Amino acid sequence: MNWTEFLQDQGASVDKQDFGDLAGELASARSGSVIVPLTDLGVISARGEETVSFLHNMLTNDIKALKSDSACLAGFCNPKGRLLATLLLWPEEEGMHLALSADLVATVHKKLSMYVMRSKLQLTDASQQLLLVGLSGPKAALALAALGGEATTAQKLGRFPGGTSIPLGGERYILALAAETAQQAWRQLATIAKPAGLAAWHWLEIVAGNPRVSAATMEAFVPQMINFDQLGGLSFSKGCYPGQEVVARSQNLGKIKRHMYRVRLDCAESAENHLRPGAEIFSSGAEDQPCGSVVQAAPSPLGGEEALAVLQ
Repeated sequence: MNWTEFLQDQGASVDKQDFGDLAGELASARSGSVIVPLTDLGVISARGEETVSFLHNMLTNDIKALKSDSACLAGFCNPKGRLLATLLLWPEEEGMHLALSADLVATVHKKLSMYVMRSKLQLTDASQQLLLVGLSGPKAALALAALGGEATTAQKLGRFPGGTSIPLGGERYILALAAETAQQAWRQLATIAKPAGLAAWHWLEIVAGNPRVSAATMEAFVPQMINFDQLGGLSFSKGCYPGQEVVARSQNLGKIKRHMYRVRLDCAESAENHLRPGAEIFSSGAEDQPCGSVVQAAPSPLGGEEALAVLQ
C-alpha cells in the first residue's frame, strides 16, 4: 500500500484534502494538536562532496554557516532576483535535503541541474523516498517521544529511528520520514494528535508568518517582499548567487515598497474560498491597479479566510 492509499485508508479525502472534519481540524490546529500529511511538499536531495559549496552559490542564505544539526530557510532566485522557490534545508548523511512546494520540484530540479556542470554532487527527486508530515500543538513533545525522538528548540534537528524532526518554532515541526517507516509512524502519531488536512497546516503557516512560493507565485516576489530578510532566509554578507545583485541593490537603495502582511476576509461559511495564491488584491481607491497579491491562503477556525499577502 503506497502513501496515498494508506492515507485514504486512514480517512483522508484526496479531493478535499482533509479527514472529513474541516471545522474540527481547524479548531484542533488552533487550540489542540494535529498531524498533517504534507502532500503538497516535495523533496530534492543533493549528495556529494561539493553539495554545501554548490548550494551556497545558488541560494539566498549562508549555507556554509549551516551546522550539521540545524535547518534553515533559503530562496532560489532567477537572475532578476525573483523567487523561483522557497526552501527548507537540513543536512542528512553525505548531503542535504531541500523541501519545497511539490508543484515546483520538477522545475527547480531542472534549473539547479543546469548549474551543476562539473560540480561533484548529484541532485535527485526524493519525494517518494522521504515523506513529510506536519506536527503541531502542546502534545508535539509527547508525539515525538512516541517515535523515539525528543522536542528540540530553535532550529536544532531531532533524530529518531526512521526519520528527522525539524523544529519550526511555536510547537510546530516537520517530520521527514523514510517511506518504509512512515505508515507505522503515522499510526503512532494518530493516537496522540488529531489527523488533519492541508487547510489546517496552511492556516498554521499563515499565523506564524511563514510564506511559501508555489507555482502560482513563482517569480512574483523578491525575497524581502515576503519578509525573508526578517525570517532568516536571506544573507547580505555571503557571496554571489543568481539574482544577488538585484536583491542587494533593492535593499541598499530602499526600493522595496511592498511587504507581506497577514490579512483576513470575512465570508459565508458555505462560500468557496475567495483567496488563492497569486490572486491580485485591489484597493477601493484604485480599482484598476492591483496593490498586492496573495502568497498563500486558508480557511480560518474563526470563520472566513486568512492569508499572507504582499501589499503596497
